Amino acid sequence: MSARILHEIPPFFEKSSRILVLGSFPSVKSREAGFFYHHPQNRFWKVLAAVFGEEVPADIPEKFHLLRKHHIALWDVIASCEIQGSSDSSIRNVKPNDIGKILTGAPVRAIFVNGGAAYALYRKYLEKTLGRPGIKLPSTSPANAAWSLERLTERWKILAEYARENHDH
Repeated sequence: MSARILHEIPPFFEKSSRILVLGSFPSVKSREAGFFYHHPQNRFWKVLAAVFGEEVPADIPEKFHLLRKHHIALWDVIASCEIQGSSDSSIRNVKPNDIGKILTGAPVRAIFVNGGAAYALYRKYLEKTLGRPGIKLPSTSPANAAWSLERLTERWKILAEYARENHDH
């Protein structure tokens, strides 16, 4: 049984955000907590900490600090949809988020998309409107068991390049 669910977690960005990471839609655990990547098995925060040589944030204020320190904006492609639990493959009847408000409010150099489902949704609903390509990264979801934490971290290191002050891309 799928139900129409609204994305109620506000985007995180500041006027110094240089990179934007987009997921598809918050998991059940994230929706309950009101914050991104809250499921304990999701490796997003572990990967981000490893990429930047930081401790894994233990709570939401530490997660905000990590994002701020490394100029990362965070949100999702979808504003509302029908979904069964946390399953990206069950997503139907998508209404996309207005990513434009982040792009006008911050000097975002690159848009990274967390996983294949989020990337496909970004391409379908936002890429043409925004005129900005998304860079697909392997999903940090526990469903992406083929990718070890080490492999994910290696691939996600591209974020550190774009987050630096003197980025040349």
